[in-house]
Amino acid sequence: MTVQQEAPAGGAGGAGEPLEVWIDQDLCTGDGICVQYAPEVFELDIDGLAYVKSPGDELLVEPGATTPVPLPLLQDVVDSARECPGDCIHVRRVSDRVEVYGPDAE
Repeated sequence: MTVQQEAPAGGAGGAGEPLEVWIDQDLCTGDGICVQYAPEVFELDIDGLAYVKSPGDELLVEPGATTPVPLPLLQDVVDSARECPGDCIHVRRVSDRVEVYGPDAE
């Protein structure tokens, strides 16, 4: 099992499904709630907006950049998406790119 697998119990990701997360900076309000929940995954840049970080801790500032959701941090990433006032955090399955947490989740 990799660190990218499995959604929280009852989650839409499904057991064994690798997930990734991205932020829509056009909607980001810069509140930093995501950074409080999961600083290993999210970071505020000098522009005051949140971005995802690579597994190597590199800030990914390209629009639509994604990063894997590590299993130990999955609940924190999901909570970030749920609590985000800008509704800009998107968590989706890698296999079919279907959003499972966030504003466009089915």
